[in-house]
Amino acid sequence: MLVACFSRQISLLPEIHVLIRTNISLLHSHDRCSTRYFIHQSLKLFSTHDVYACNVEIGALSRAGKIEAARQLFDKMLTRDVVSWNAILTAYWQNGHLNESKRLFGLMPVRNVVSWNSMIAGCVENERIDEAFEYFQMMPERNTASWNAMISGFTSYDRVEEASRLFEEMPRKNVISYTAMIDGYANNGEIERARALFDCVPCKNAVTWTVMISGCVENGRFDEARELFDRMPDKNVFAMTAMITGYCKEGKMENARILFEEIHYRDRISWNAMIAGYAQNGSGEEALRLHSRMLKMGMQPDHSTLVSVLTACSSLASLEEGRQTHVLLVKTGFESNVSVCNALITMYSKCGGILDSELAFRQIDSPDLVSWNTIIAAFAQHGLFERAYVIFKQMGLKGFKPDGITFLSLLSACGHAGKVNESMSFFDSMVQQYGIAPRSEHYACLVDILSRAGQLEKAFKIIQEMPFEAGLAVWGALLASCGVYLNVELGELGSQQNCATGSSKFWGLCHVVQHICCCWHVEGSY
Repeated sequence: MLVACFSRQISLLPEIHVLIRTNISLLHSHDRCSTRYFIHQSLKLFSTHDVYACNVEIGALSRAGKIEAARQLFDKMLTRDVVSWNAILTAYWQNGHLNESKRLFGLMPVRNVVSWNSMIAGCVENERIDEAFEYFQMMPERNTASWNAMISGFTSYDRVEEASRLFEEMPRKNVISYTAMIDGYANNGEIERARALFDCVPCKNAVTWTVMISGCVENGRFDEARELFDRMPDKNVFAMTAMITGYCKEGKMENARILFEEIHYRDRISWNAMIAGYAQNGSGEEALRLHSRMLKMGMQPDHSTLVSVLTACSSLASLEEGRQTHVLLVKTGFESNVSVCNALITMYSKCGGILDSELAFRQIDSPDLVSWNTIIAAFAQHGLFERAYVIFKQMGLKGFKPDGITFLSLLSACGHAGKVNESMSFFDSMVQQYGIAPRSEHYACLVDILSRAGQLEKAFKIIQEMPFEAGLAVWGALLASCGVYLNVELGELGSQQNCATGSSKFWGLCHVVQHICCCWHVEGSY
């Protein structure tokens, strides 16, 4: 491409010479000054055309990731305009070289507002939001795009109040300004502020409607999302996909499927939303069928598709389908994607292939916290306490700090292996060493371990020391073991607590324990 661009310059030289000679012959009666002017204009005509062609080529090379070729072309240009400089500095930050963009920006002979806007966008894209704001403040003049870029940048990093202040200061707002701010409020959980601003937008476009609908769905305001969707003048695939997600979250799969089938031109996101909905609502077979249909229509999966499909395989404990999906993800180049590998670990574990789970974990180049938690949970599920503990130690050596999910998996491993002392040690470490506040699930797991080991009084003491009221899972764990170990006093107390909740979940167990207690009372009276 570089050679072609300069070959074009050489090929134009004869035409330039002809044009110059023509101008000179026409100007035989004029002075040399006039002749020079026409020569300059002729050269300028062709030079401008070539500059434009090279600028376009720099952009194309940048998008293809060929930053070195783009730079070579820029360096060999006979003439550069401000667009040329903007193109190359944008090319650098788009390819992860923000510092070189900043250096070139400092060398620019002339800058325009696009130059400044590009640097703002580059800093935002490369997670240097404070530097972006410095450029914004230094700008000699700003246009609406400058304000919008900075507002979007702040909202992207959850700095909503700073974005809001800029929005209020903005001299001229357009629909993009309003939409960016609505999106920022919604993503920050401030759905009321988002809706109030949405209602003030003088001229909404499809993106504005979609952002507001999606915000309502994500913030648990599905009825409001449906009301907005019904009012939306021109429904697009993005808004329809947001509503599909909403229906799936509500468990209304039939409504979601009807809307899905109404989309004439489905994109990958709409397919993913429907497949994920089935997988998350316990309809694994339908998720797999829909995925098969997607592939037959020529739509390639992405990492989100594969995660949902693997989740469906896990729920069905379908090792055959899981292995086929594993082959597919290798073919499509997702074998090193961390999210996909995490789902793969879970799938093999749920399908009984713990060795395959460990192999999938070992193939991850840079496992994240979720990866470590997933493999620990896999070993816990299979009762392999020692393996879970070894992975936990390796996790610490790699610099990862455990969270509540890590300790819940470790407690689960203790439960499967009957490790009472170790469970108490992990629980204490979670609270004292790592400062993690135990949740109801942690207490339920610990009480269950102690109760199964017959340490009912100790389990009851832990229930009494809980910082919040014990739920059904906690009392249920104690109650079940009271029936096994025939602890009349704690059995009666546990039965009273469970029945007092008004839930029917443990009523049958309550009655059994109460019956056992009554029998023991009767036998004890003889």
